[in-house]
Amino acid sequence: MTQTAVQTGFNDETFESFVSGRTEPEWLLEMRREAWAAYQQQGWPTGKDEEWMRTDIRLFKVDRYAPPSQAVSELALPPTRLADGVELAGHTHSIDSRSVAAELTSKWESQGVLFGSLSRLVEEHGDVIKPHLLQRAYDRKLDRFAALHTACWSGGTCLYVPRGVVVDQPFHAYSTMTDGGVDFGHTLVILEEGAEATLLAESTSFDPNGGGLHCGGVELIVAPNAHLRFVSLQDWGFGVWHFAQQRGIVDTDASLQWTMAAMGSKLAKVNQSVALVGQGAYSQVNGVLFTEGKQHLSYHTEQHHVAPHCTSDFLYKSALQDASRTVWRGMITVDHDAQKTDGYQRNDNLLLSTKARADSIPGLEIEADDVRCTHGSTTSKIDEELIFYAMCRGYTRKEAARMIVTGFFQQIFDRISIESVRESLGQAISRKVREYE
Repeated sequence: MTQTAVQTGFNDETFESFVSGRTEPEWLLEMRREAWAAYQQQGWPTGKDEEWMRTDIRLFKVDRYAPPSQAVSELALPPTRLADGVELAGHTHSIDSRSVAAELTSKWESQGVLFGSLSRLVEEHGDVIKPHLLQRAYDRKLDRFAALHTACWSGGTCLYVPRGVVVDQPFHAYSTMTDGGVDFGHTLVILEEGAEATLLAESTSFDPNGGGLHCGGVELIVAPNAHLRFVSLQDWGFGVWHFAQQRGIVDTDASLQWTMAAMGSKLAKVNQSVALVGQGAYSQVNGVLFTEGKQHLSYHTEQHHVAPHCTSDFLYKSALQDASRTVWRGMITVDHDAQKTDGYQRNDNLLLSTKARADSIPGLEIEADDVRCTHGSTTSKIDEELIFYAMCRGYTRKEAARMIVTGFFQQIFDRISIESVRESLGQAISRKVREYE
């Protein structure tokens, strides 16, 4: 089913129609209007911008879309992958940035946990959300996409865990998009001191080949001695334009394990960063990218060491088939006061086609003098000896390639603590592998 908007384009008329239908605190409406003014004054990134020189968005036409609508869509939901067979502490579901379901078990609600639609919770618990929303963990001035998201975000997911509360069941946030729809969802996670939680975030389209626009944001706030596990699966339709800014802030003796899988969209441009702002902070970022057709996925990542005695562990793996392309540009940034930093960064690429291309650009920017920072990158094809070895034992060439690709990603799968999530990601990637060229 295709959802059409009465008005299209991002202009003063559609923006005013969008904000006039919202019942939000005045401080948030003011933030939206400031961002809208910034959006109108800015231009789209071009190939002259260093960050965009390998990602061409000249075919992107923003006027084909409009700010999120509150129209109701009666649709059968696509099956989830991350939550199948998992006992959840709560779940949310949105269609085209409109929240359609949210549930939090009474056990955690009684302990002060908040979980549900960000649009709803910002109205009911603005005192908790205001100090964090689009503040430290989101750069509203990064580019025109950031300004547009700040002005027009809708729906979204918020998870707040009070001080000392340890939630031993995962939460699940499910975002879906109709063909030609828009998703401006924003994810905000706030863990107070000593809290622990796991959030599984999943996005998909009703039509695997459907189009649309996603302009999103993720903010992960991890207070001292808190521990967050965040797993995200991006599987938008192959016609979706996907733009996002995602950032985590990890404080003293806290930890963030962030596992990301990207398999969908026509073109993706994502900025993902983690800032270690308190002594003893730890982050582990894992990335799985699988591309096919003419997909173009571009990820710019940063491990920002602000405080001393912090550790960051970064591992991205990409497998590419057909004429697809990935661009990864990573940076370990170490501030002057961040002595005793231990930073690791690695990107491995597996080419399954002679037409696929992987651009890998690791980098270091170090101002401290007592650190240990290492980085590396590899790009290769499947070893034909491995294919031959498997075929000699009765496997077809396609089955052999699937086993090798799954093994290539296994190092990242092993880092995921939830067994069903490990299996779901492995199966999703295995199904996509076609005959190896």
